[in-house]
Amino acid sequence: MEIAPEWRGAGADFLIALHARRSAPSIAAFAERHPDRPLVVVLTGTDLYRDIATDAAAQRSLALASRLVVLQAEGVQALPPQYASKTEVIYQSARSLLPGRRSRLHFDLALVGHMRPEKDPLTALRALRLVPAGLPVRLFHVGGALDPALAAEVAALGAGDSRYHWLGALSQAATRQRLKRCHLLLLPSLMEGGANVLIEAVTSGVPVLGSDIAGNRGMLGADYPGWFAAGDAGGLAALISRAANDPGYYATLARRCAEQVSLFSPAQECAAVCRLLENEVSVEANVGLIDVKRSGRN
Repeated sequence: MEIAPEWRGAGADFLIALHARRSAPSIAAFAERHPDRPLVVVLTGTDLYRDIATDAAAQRSLALASRLVVLQAEGVQALPPQYASKTEVIYQSARSLLPGRRSRLHFDLALVGHMRPEKDPLTALRALRLVPAGLPVRLFHVGGALDPALAAEVAALGAGDSRYHWLGALSQAATRQRLKRCHLLLLPSLMEGGANVLIEAVTSGVPVLGSDIAGNRGMLGADYPGWFAAGDAGGLAALISRAANDPGYYATLARRCAEQVSLFSPAQECAAVCRLLENEVSVEANVGLIDVKRSGRN
């Protein structure tokens, strides 16, 4: 198998491309050169909830693909109906970790993701300011300042608040160690295709409070009791306060997340990918994998 940022015409019996829009030139070139060979396109949040509605190249990628893959259950609903029959749901995975030792003096929150508008870190910071001062919460924010203007807004909101701690960009291993020692993950994103950090939280025994968007609901279910309206800082603050003060509610969040853990196991993901390969191409085939995803944390 060859992994590359684009397909440059090398021999391949089968192509897997990540991103309908960003990989569109490679997808089109492979389909033109090898119209009868399997071509799988894995769709991200920006594909499903932005690009395929407006971008002609992304739309063409959907048509050219022999198989489409979405990373959470509600992803299929975002596609034009004619593509449902060639779409599969494959959940990403993370190795399970035992929960870390958590503070008994503080109720610790994690916010993980590079600073980009889609991740909406400002809602988490605004929610923190609405949490009653007497509640001993701390917010640990992991992620690089990819958008300088947004990072400046975040810094301004966090300035002078001793409960907010920006840790910058950390390695995956260091992020997971920090995350597993927190009581909750905050996931306020405006757009998600299937967040890795949600999986990392759930497989570490950390419950989630997240925005009520398709990419999150497709991971934990529409009736999960930890959703708040996207952008609603007051709603998020209320859920944080409830989780910190109501052991029954916190236990319900933890139980519901634990019920989904099996979906995100490496064995489950491996089996799903193997089924895809078995259905599309022989095991002897030479596979090309085009990955143009942004590097680093979500």
